[in-house]
Amino acid sequence: MSNEQNLIKKTAKDLGMTYKELGEAIGVSEGRIRQLAVSEVGEQAQKACLMLLKINELESKLSKQDELKSLLKEFLS
Repeated sequence: MSNEQNLIKKTAKDLGMTYKELGEAIGVSEGRIRQLAVSEVGEQAQKACLMLLKINELESKLSKQDELKSLLKEFLS
């Protein structure tokens, strides 16, 4: 199994998504996602997965910043 093949599985696992949900998020069918999970991943699907992982990372950081901002406001009030 190549690193690209692992990317589909890794993305679904890291984001807590089913193949159906992952497919909907990147605009392909669940069947196509299942194919990509066991065959060579194309450049477009690879970039889409990497973007989803980055978005998830940034959303997590933003959420932490919002929590910190809220705590600071509460502390300063």
